[in-house]
Amino acid sequence: MTGKPLTKPGLLVVLAAALPAATARGEEFWVDPNKGNSNFAAVFDAPLGERINAVSSQVSCNATYDDKTLTLSGKCSVPLPSVKVDSDDTKTDHFQQWVTNKKSPAKECWFGATFDGVKLSEPLTANKSGSFAADVSFTVCGRARADGGKERVTGKVTLFPPGAFGDSKVLKVRGRVEKFNRDAYKIGPKHTEGWLSRVQQLAPVVAEDGAIEISLIAKAKASPAMSK
Repeated sequence: MTGKPLTKPGLLVVLAAALPAATARGEEFWVDPNKGNSNFAAVFDAPLGERINAVSSQVSCNATYDDKTLTLSGKCSVPLPSVKVDSDDTKTDHFQQWVTNKKSPAKECWFGATFDGVKLSEPLTANKSGSFAADVSFTVCGRARADGGKERVTGKVTLFPPGAFGDSKVLKVRGRVEKFNRDAYKIGPKHTEGWLSRVQQLAPVVAEDGAIEISLIAKAKASPAMSK
């Protein structure tokens, strides 16, 4: 994700799922962060520690579907303050410190994902799904992966006709990232002032590798211009 909001801060904004500003021909879709029907979830399960669940329903996306090339392009973002960890305020605060490295306010941090030309396995027709597997660029507070690499995202896209979710066509997107390494994005105590001394004598209590799942409801309608 770009580290910058796609909408004004009051609107929010996951996932982190995933699309550069769409310039390709095709139909535009928008995930409204205020609807609460799209979700970002990250699970980090340490065998000798804790199972951490970080979730947000404030996901914003702009995307374009090109039915000629069967591709999706666009971007998504999730604001850090919207992410709750195990529904616990203390854990959530600690997570925000780890993500920002205590170098910026949480409200200025975003999880972002950008993808371009993600190829679907088949044309999208009413109530039919197409699968995809793509390498997607993620950012956390504007930080890309340390090695410059991308994350492999797999999933499905289903097209619903007008009437299924209101008066517009809808794309329902389900995506998953396996082995998302938080250390590669400098999320953790060793990157955060004052934290290393608190945990260096302990066995790892939070796994470095986790899984991210993204569920999106994207409506076909004009969406607000993304800020740059």
